[in-house]
Amino acid sequence: MDIDTKRLHTQSLLEHADLLFDEETCRRELLRLADEITADLGNKYPLLLPVMGGAVVFTGQLLPLLRFPLDFDYVHVSRYGDKLKGGDFHWLREPQESVAGRHVLILDDILDEGHTMAAIKEQVLGLGAASCATAVFANKLINKDKPITADYVGINVPDRYVFGYGMDAAGAWRNLGAVYAMNETS
Repeated sequence: MDIDTKRLHTQSLLEHADLLFDEETCRRELLRLADEITADLGNKYPLLLPVMGGAVVFTGQLLPLLRFPLDFDYVHVSRYGDKLKGGDFHWLREPQESVAGRHVLILDDILDEGHTMAAIKEQVLGLGAASCATAVFANKLINKDKPITADYVGINVPDRYVFGYGMDAAGAWRNLGAVYAMNETS
């Protein structure tokens, strides 16, 4: 697909999408989330580990709201294989900062089925973290058990393909300040 065709296709995705949470709502929920995290971790000098690449927008918006000392690193995990069987996880980048003895907060854009977040948390705890909490901007309400529940959730989204606020649609629209759901008839 050439660049003009891709641009028109991705523009059409947004034009036909359903707005779930506008920018004002996203900001309000982010502020609430920052207050919750501050209350729980503000005196623990935590290590924050966003998951690349979806957590970039969420992390970038959240960090300035956390008014306490913290360390920052990131992880990058790829999930491949037969996704119906959960797939395998390949660490493209493990934490460079030592997690041993640290209170760690993993950040991601969305908790979908939860397999990736569960694997990252297991790895962090295996590396000796004192504690490991998880925060997601969006939690997808799916009709099956997840291997993990996020400790901090910004918004709950329906079991639809959602995008914006770090989540992509066909590789685009991570940069939106609002959250949309793909039109189910498209």
